[in-house]
Formats: sequence, C-alpha cells, structure tokens
Amino acid sequence: MNTDTTGAAPVRVVLADDEAMIRAGVRAILATDPGIEVVAEAGDGHAAVELVRAHRPRVALLDIRMPRMDGLAAAAEIRRVVPETATIMLTTFGEDDHVARALGNGANGFLLKAGDPRELIAGVHAVADGGAYLSPQVARRVIELGAGRLARRPAARDRTAGLTEREREVLALVGAGLSNAEIARRLHLVEGTVKSYLTSIFTRLDVRNRVQAAILAYEAGLVDG
Repeated sequence: MNTDTTGAAPVRVVLADDEAMIRAGVRAILATDPGIEVVAEAGDGHAAVELVRAHRPRVALLDIRMPRMDGLAAAAEIRRVVPETATIMLTTFGEDDHVARALGNGANGFLLKAGDPRELIAGVHAVADGGAYLSPQVARRVIELGAGRLARRPAARDRTAGLTEREREVLALVGAGLSNAEIARRLHLVEGTVKSYLTSIFTRLDVRNRVQAAILAYEAGLVDG
C-alpha cells in the first residue's frame, strides 16, 4: 500500500457501480489512503464515461454489470476517448467471459468485490503508476480460462521464445505486477529503457497492454505461482 504522498498529488479516481451501497463501501476504503481521491461517482457506464471526460482522472474503477452501458463497454469507450485514464474492473466469481472481454478491451486491472480491501488500494496505485493489477483470485481464474494454463504453455513459450533474455526478464516482472519504475530499479535500468523494452515486447508478442502481457508471462511459466 502506498501511503507516502509527500509532494505528490493524490490519484484521482472516478468510481462507477449501480449499487449505492457498493459505491459507498469502495469510497470508504479508498478514503483511508490520503494518496487517493474519488472525484466523481456514477451509477451506470454511460455516466461513467461522461464523468471521465469531464474530470480526466488517472483511474476509472468500473463495475462490470451496470445499466445503460455496462462496465466492459465503458472501459472500451474510455480507452478510446480518454486513453490516459487507466481502467480497473470490479468483478465477481463466475464472470469468466466478462473478464476475458475486459482483457481484450484493454483493462489495466481486475479486482474481486469480495476480496481483501487492501487489494483495492494496491490496485489503484499500481495502475496509476503504469502497472497492471489482478487480485490473486482473479489472476488464477484468468490464467485458467479456455483449455487451462498447462495446455497453453507450449504455445505461450513459442510466442516468447523470440524475445531476448532481457526482454524475458522485463516480461516476467510485468507478470509479477511491477511498475516501470520498479522494473527499472530491479534490473538497474533507467525507466525510459524499460519503456522501450515494453514497446518491443508488446509488438513482438502482439499484445495490447500490460495485463495481456502479464497473463502471457504466467502461461509461459515466466512467473511463479
């Protein structure tokens, strides 16, 4: 949990969920961290997109199931109109198809509604810092989608085989959830070099974002767990 906000502006968040009690609970959890500020709330996906347009937050925290426009469509629209805003999906068990769609739409993180409240704060900070975040329970479900992790491992290893040793190291750390700055410190690189590696990795692996890269790192066996 990042509680060192000295000299740094808080992470601005737009929160969207059609259940007022859920919104109140999430807001209360986020309010315990002075490094996070909820700037607006919405009860549906359409309103969430409009609030993101208006407030330009660093993070949009979106429930998957909402009226008018669901969180999946909202995340895709936010990615199109306000690409600098990272999106985190709130999910529940049994929504594997939704998680897969959100992954394809470029979501930066997935959090389980019934998960540890500390994961909520950690997830917001992680995606705000340019990383990806998946609740451990969600990560396990995501990597089990389809035929299963072991069945996909040969194909994943084939996809990553063409990476350089350093690129594989960077990919493994992305899979472990580290931000660019953390990867740079771990590998004794400058952050700009890490960004260059990631650009190359995303292109060579044909992935759209860090979450897709992280899942591929898991499937290829580059990450423990």
